Amino acid sequence: MWFWLFYTPSLLIALIVVYIIGFTVMLVGAGYIAPRVARRVAKRFSLQASMAILGLVVVLSGLAGVGIVAYALLNILEVEVTAGFILSILILVLVLNVISYLTSPLMINIMFRAKSDPQLQRVVDEVALNLNFSKPPKAVLVEGPPNAFAYGNVLMGRYVAVSRSLMAMTTPDELRAIIGHELGHHKHRDNAIMLFMGLIPSVLYFLGVTLVRIGIISGYARSLSSRRREGGGGIVLVLAGVLAIVVSFIIQILILAFSRLREYYADSTGAYVTSPRAMQRALARLHVYYSGAPRAREEVAGSKLKALFIYAFTETYANPFYRYSHVVDPRSVDIDRVVEDLKRAETEDISEFFSTHPPIPKRIRFLDTLYYTRKY
Repeated sequence: MWFWLFYTPSLLIALIVVYIIGFTVMLVGAGYIAPRVARRVAKRFSLQASMAILGLVVVLSGLAGVGIVAYALLNILEVEVTAGFILSILILVLVLNVISYLTSPLMINIMFRAKSDPQLQRVVDEVALNLNFSKPPKAVLVEGPPNAFAYGNVLMGRYVAVSRSLMAMTTPDELRAIIGHELGHHKHRDNAIMLFMGLIPSVLYFLGVTLVRIGIISGYARSLSSRRREGGGGIVLVLAGVLAIVVSFIIQILILAFSRLREYYADSTGAYVTSPRAMQRALARLHVYYSGAPRAREEVAGSKLKALFIYAFTETYANPFYRYSHVVDPRSVDIDRVVEDLKRAETEDISEFFSTHPPIPKRIRFLDTLYYTRKY
């Protein structure tokens, strides 16, 4: 029956307060601090340097969060118990993520009805050769709105998925640019890197919630010796737990920013295998389609796999240049005019900082900064 002590009214109220504090910090960070920091970093550092700095900040923040938890626990528990507690949470989170990593390719293949396609495989082979892949990923056609994504693991191999609808609406050069983007994710090992990054806030969050739960149970504090109660006992654990949860929310914002940088990195690979203009046109066609297809946009926005997609809907449109009342064939528009319109589109919106992908206008403007010798 002791298990039900974790769900007392006081505990629930405390957790609600913790969540409110955490989300408030997230909103303030994403709405006020993050945009200003992002602009300064973008002006001073290259894309590679920005990714390295942000990745280092995430790791160091995670270590600091674990240090806070360890310090709080060491005030009332032995070193061995503290180490065992932290290690058990780490192993739990790691096991859950490894299981997801190993099973996700099979689940994706089933969910999207993935089928091998010789024509698509030839394009993937050609682009992979250009990028010096020793073994090209498997190319599969999937059903659904226009999109493409990269996935896989060490057991099932690497995949590049392209929806049938996307193949139908892009030119050969645009399709190669999209495939180059997805192969860029494989080349840069984004799946493994983002899996590792995702472990950090998850561990901190579970540590924080567990500390809050333990700290609130008065019986736990009373069971400690009087000498240890003088160190603060349950109050110290609750405060450390709250801080760990808040830090996990902040790190999650940083990881989303890191993910957006990886998308720019993959876009640069798509531009390299074709041209910046081909990559811009491909992104613009996706934008045109989703601007006029609210149902498809909702499907992408609600997908649990949207972090994988080349196009992941975000509210950051800021007055789209087109307002369609019905689906428009992206092949029927002057795509170069669309690209130029998108370059001028405003994109300041807090929702961007809760998205895994940068808004299309920013991605198109980024591609203008790349200088490759290949012809448009």
